[in-house]
Amino acid sequence: MIDDIARKPSEQTLATWRETFDTNLFGLIAVTQAFLPLLRKSEAGRIVNVSSLLGSLTLHSDPGSPIYNFKVPAYNVSKSAVNAWTVQLAYELRDTHIKVNTIHPGYVKTDMNKGEGEIDIPAGAKTSVQLALAGADAPNGGYFHLGQALPW
Repeated sequence: MIDDIARKPSEQTLATWRETFDTNLFGLIAVTQAFLPLLRKSEAGRIVNVSSLLGSLTLHSDPGSPIYNFKVPAYNVSKSAVNAWTVQLAYELRDTHIKVNTIHPGYVKTDMNKGEGEIDIPAGAKTSVQLALAGADAPNGGYFHLGQALPW
C-alpha cells in the first residue's frame, strides 16, 4: 500500500501503479502459474487468493458503504483485479477438482498498517485456512470473509 493518499487517483504516479500491480496481481499470477501443474495432480487442489474488502467495486460505488470514502487507488484497483483474476481462473478450472476463491482477511494488525488493524494475524488467517481445507463441496469462484460471501 504505497499510494500517496494526498493525491487523487489520477495523480498517483505510474510507478506506484506498476509496483502495486507487480506485487498484488502479477506476483499472485506468477505463483499460481508455477503451482498449477502440482495442483492439477492433487485430489483436492485449492487456490485462495488474498484480496481485501477494498477490492469490492460494489462497496466502493455505494455511498452508504463503510469504504465509500476510503480511496487508496492503486491498492484498491489491484485488489479488484485479484477478484477478477479469481473469477477467470475459477471458470477455467470449473470442471476440475480445483477450487479457486478470494478472501478478505479483515483489517489485520500487520506492518503494512503499522499494527493498527482490528484483529490479530491468526484471526485474519481464518478464512484462508477454512477455504484451503474445504471439502469437495466447497464454493468455487467466490469472495468471502469469515463464512460470508462478499459483494464483488
